Amino acid sequence: MVHVENHMTHRIGWLRAAVLGANDGIVSTASLVMGVAASGADRSAIIVAGLAGLVAGAMSMAAGEFVSVSSQADTERADLERERLELATDPEGELTELAGIYEERGLDADLARRVAEQLTASDALAAHARDELGISEVVVARPVQAAVTSAATFAAGAAVPLITALPAMGGGTRILLVAVLSLASLAVLGVVGARAGGAPPGRAAARVAFWGALAMGITAAIGALVGVAV
Repeated sequence: MVHVENHMTHRIGWLRAAVLGANDGIVSTASLVMGVAASGADRSAIIVAGLAGLVAGAMSMAAGEFVSVSSQADTERADLERERLELATDPEGELTELAGIYEERGLDADLARRVAEQLTASDALAAHARDELGISEVVVARPVQAAVTSAATFAAGAAVPLITALPAMGGGTRILLVAVLSLASLAVLGVVGARAGGAPPGRAAARVAFWGALAMGITAAIGALVGVAV
């Protein structure tokens, strides 16, 4: 019987960007809508502010993710080039270094040396990238994937409070409805993200709901204060 395991590590790249994007979309847009509504602005101003927040936020998330993950990818490429050069100029030293890594992980000296020799013969750069630098195909930086995922999920998350605010209703009712549905969406997002990553869902749901409620409450309070002052 074949033993099969289903690990979630391969999802790290897009899952992190997706959860971050959707969470930010819900929290920032709901906070923006509630803050503007609490200031006493009319429905059209609230919708314009929410829509502007959706578009600007999605573009900002895409740009930010692309730049940050590209920087990570540049660092990975530079490290690999440095390692490739070291393998070409000092192969014996690199072999000894690799064997030392395996010794530190618990192998005896002879076995560590044999493992290092076999992996070096198979693909020296891949062995050093994985075991010395911690770079593997599973977690390698993918800037475009991160940017597209973040923008799309931010827009999807931001659509929840924006659509909730569309119907004509009183300011207090609008704020309450946006807060309730946004917090419910954050809790669901926490559960989905946790299950996709194989983590306990309860803690994740409580975490995102708490910080979302805090952000919305502070923004609504500031909006109300500014509305009274103006």
